[in-house]
Amino acid sequence: MSDKTDCSPDATCQTCGSSTGCDAAAKAKHLEELMTNKLSMIKRRLVVMSGKGGVGKTTVSVNLAVALARLGKKVGLFDADVHGPNVPKMLGIDGLVPGMGPNGLIPVVAQENLNVISMAFMIENPDTPVVWRGPMKHSLFQQFISDVDWGPLDYLIVDLPPGTGDEPLSIAQLLGKPLWAIIVTTPQDVALLDSRKSVVFAQTLEMKMLGIVENMSGLACPHCGGSIDLFKRGGGVRSATELGVPLLGVIPIDPQIVIAGDSGRTVEKVSPQGPSAVSFAELGEKVQAAIMS
Repeated sequence: MSDKTDCSPDATCQTCGSSTGCDAAAKAKHLEELMTNKLSMIKRRLVVMSGKGGVGKTTVSVNLAVALARLGKKVGLFDADVHGPNVPKMLGIDGLVPGMGPNGLIPVVAQENLNVISMAFMIENPDTPVVWRGPMKHSLFQQFISDVDWGPLDYLIVDLPPGTGDEPLSIAQLLGKPLWAIIVTTPQDVALLDSRKSVVFAQTLEMKMLGIVENMSGLACPHCGGSIDLFKRGGGVRSATELGVPLLGVIPIDPQIVIAGDSGRTVEKVSPQGPSAVSFAELGEKVQAAIMS
């Protein structure tokens, strides 16, 4: 990706192409103009957040993106988890490399109507850790917007890392308003404490709250068909009610989700009539209806 830190007077400006180069202030202005132009082609920007790790946020991000793409929407999936970029693995596109075109870096095509950009595409060895502080991640996010040829999109979905730190703050600053938010949680009390913080965080930054998704909500017993509440149930419903935000969906515990993610296929391909595939399809329809209302 391009290096926008070279501000020497003899350097070619990589944002405007001037052969004489631009000073730091001019480069910053050109970068802002480039980002504004790219964002103007994106109708709706949506972040998927979680207060803590391990609640299935990336699973929700990936399958929501697939559900919206299957509704005929042009979707970009922006993997903003720099330290654990798992989106390409879950879509079966890990190991691929984005191309270069006249309008910038070309995101990887995951399937019809769905393109992806991720730090995972930039790392040769998947075992190599990314040891970066906040400013470097902010710069990367700028480039993922300004240097990527997303083209016209109905949705740009950003899969954020857990918590309320540098990455969510950077994304909120860079994407501007309106910015929609979905909070993913599991039903147990510990997860709910953190998800409630995410709701308040999003509201503080004046994001438009789409609602809460309760993931891992009940397991259907393979023997009797009865429900086993491994992580309790209904916590997302309670939080949504208490915080005055919508409950967007309830996703059951489904072994097919694990099989799908590990095999690089989405759950609607592995088990199209299964409970999780149906839940994700309904989630896509609800998100579409909520944003359009």
